[in-house]
Amino acid sequence: MNAAPATGPLKLKQLPLFPLQTVLFPGGWLPLRIFEVRYLDMIGRCHKAGAPFGVVCLSEGSEVRRVDPAAPPSGGAFAKEVFHPVGTLARIESLERPQPGLMMVQCRGQQRFQVTRRNQLSHGLWVADVQLDEPEATVTVPEHLVNTRDALQRLLNNLQERDPQSLEQLPLRPPYRWDDSGWVANRWAELLPAPPELKQRLMALDNPLLRLELVSDLLERLGLEN
Repeated sequence: MNAAPATGPLKLKQLPLFPLQTVLFPGGWLPLRIFEVRYLDMIGRCHKAGAPFGVVCLSEGSEVRRVDPAAPPSGGAFAKEVFHPVGTLARIESLERPQPGLMMVQCRGQQRFQVTRRNQLSHGLWVADVQLDEPEATVTVPEHLVNTRDALQRLLNNLQERDPQSLEQLPLRPPYRWDDSGWVANRWAELLPAPPELKQRLMALDNPLLRLELVSDLLERLGLEN
């Protein structure tokens, strides 16, 4: 993976991708259990080099590579994998190898990116040329959305009181940025019982205040903001 010269928006070439049926938000945490050969090698290389990879949400296909049952017996064709063009860089924070052929990885979401060109290698790994978005500006939580922020704080406090160890399984981890609209919106979006398509649309929004307003509307409809 190479970075292009710094002329305009930063671009990365041949970024390895990990298509998933989930959405990684900037600042979020993602645990991965890796056993496919195409990803074992990729994650091992990224970890050794301290390099990121890209997480993209599938719109069609499975996280695990499968043979297409409709393909001719001699064809060896795999089921189609289609993913959204907006993804998030993931940096490996920890990696464990509990047994041969298995990795347990904890990743943190970084910047969003736009896929400009994609290619699937012969062993199934996707690589892409991407353009990185600028880091999102901090927008103070406005008065009319303070209840949304406070509800997230209450949720965190309740979890800490009832089961402190459960926090290790949540994407809601320090550093906490309670007065940042984008950060609050992202953490709520990760926790919401919403389909990946909706979460993808929220993640791809350029306006952090609009994202928080939409999250607040969802919470109100679900009765979760009080």
